[in-house]
Amino acid sequence: MNTPTILKLVQPLNILSKCSPVFASQFHTSSALCRVVSGKYRITKKRDRPLTYEMANPPHYIAHRKSWNSWNTSSLKDGLRKSETAVEDEFIRRFINGTWHGLVCSEVIIKRQFNHIRIAAIIRRAVSPTKMYFLIGYTEELLSTWIQCPVTLELQTVDSYKDVVFKYI
Repeated sequence: MNTPTILKLVQPLNILSKCSPVFASQFHTSSALCRVVSGKYRITKKRDRPLTYEMANPPHYIAHRKSWNSWNTSSLKDGLRKSETAVEDEFIRRFINGTWHGLVCSEVIIKRQFNHIRIAAIIRRAVSPTKMYFLIGYTEELLSTWIQCPVTLELQTVDSYKDVVFKYI
């Protein structure tokens, strides 16, 4: 390129900076990146990272191949208790993962119907059945008391975490 064409390219930027220094600082000329990388897992060199079915599907497949982790109607237009429902769902997930420490193999699915909360998860069979029954009763009773509505656990058990693995990346 010769010198006059370079000056023509630089000239609009100088005009912008003369007009308003605020506008010139907000004007960006970098190229747009049209890559979607959030919610996707990076492939490892050895391809030894286990993924469950929910983890293997990227976020744009929600409602096509995978479902939502919270089923409620508070996110609809004019829905009630939007923020309280989100906080309660996060509290329930953390409480389940803490009470059933190292036993939860999948995501915790929370389904709300009227004033009843159903919690679904896949649990490893690493504890005795009596301890598992105790944990079920303990979890249901405490969550029912804290949230002040009936809570039911719907658990499925597997022998090991490898039974839940969908693929390795």
